[in-house]
Amino acid sequence: MEKPPAPKDGILDIAPYVPGKATIEGVANPIKLSANENILGASEAAKAAYAAAVADLQKYPDPRATALRAAIAAKFDVQPERLIFGAGSDEVFLLLAQTFLEPGDNIVQGLNAFASFAIAAKACQAEVKTAKEKPFRLDADAMLAEVDERTRLVFLANPSNPGGAWMIGSEVARLHAALPSDVLLVIDGAYSEFCDDPQFDDGMALARDASNIVVTRTFSKLHGLASLRIGWGYGPATLISAIDRIRLPFNTGVPAQAAAIAALADGDFQQRSLDHVRRWRPWMAQQIGGLGLECPPTATNFVLINFPAESGKTAKDAEAYLASRGYLTRGLSNYDLPDTLRITIGLEEHNRAVVDLLREFVGG
Repeated sequence: MEKPPAPKDGILDIAPYVPGKATIEGVANPIKLSANENILGASEAAKAAYAAAVADLQKYPDPRATALRAAIAAKFDVQPERLIFGAGSDEVFLLLAQTFLEPGDNIVQGLNAFASFAIAAKACQAEVKTAKEKPFRLDADAMLAEVDERTRLVFLANPSNPGGAWMIGSEVARLHAALPSDVLLVIDGAYSEFCDDPQFDDGMALARDASNIVVTRTFSKLHGLASLRIGWGYGPATLISAIDRIRLPFNTGVPAQAAAIAALADGDFQQRSLDHVRRWRPWMAQQIGGLGLECPPTATNFVLINFPAESGKTAKDAEAYLASRGYLTRGLSNYDLPDTLRITIGLEEHNRAVVDLLREFVGG
């Protein structure tokens, strides 16, 4: 009997990524609050740039993303040669893992870290070490305690997903200062724009002078370009040059690059998006707390709700109840948070409806 090709060791042990649900059986147009998408959509300027790019679909994209590179460099006051681009920041994580991890190496991450970190590491036959977290708080000391001689990457999502917690700038600096110089600190800033804590720091300034920091960002959240899959990283020129050697050519498309440039320049849309979240995030937390449910602080465009383990009152029950009324939310059992539900900040009518439905659920 012929032996079929087999994946290398460890691949079949990787838990595949589970996205937020997008459909409800029997509901034609559910309200999707399960994936932390920008509820206001995308910038009209970005849409126009995307539409104009249709004229160039026969062309390969600029492999260096030159125009976008220049726009980001100007916006963030960084050196353009120190930027790397990917199909979402997820691809940047994968490139980092492929560049720096060998079998037997390890990464360190928070206990409830974004699933893409572990997937990238395990694909390289590296181990994943998880640091305990205080309840919905990132802990620099716990992460440092997990670092050993085989640690190559430390992943810090700041603010975090799915937890929504954040680490203030002085703690990030302390974490970095205590790391060995040959360990790379990766700061995932997918939600950094949403954090309004005056002590927060997105890590860009720290990365300018460090030899072992890469900061990643995405156009999926604030800019509303999730479907175009475009993200970027900023780090030391020598490391970025090494990562760029294994980046596949043409990995970000013509429409994505064009829309990203336009989105970056549309400050009005960005501000409206931030204002919307900053208005409704505390309102949601206050209203949910008033129902007797715990709503931990978050610095993102979503809220978390902790539910009791009592039968009929669990997070899974609440998710099903909201779905039966046409609202998609995100249960977090796959992140070892079975008692927690994550809900994206929606439009006013969505937020009010969700609170009303939760009131019915708790009372019922």
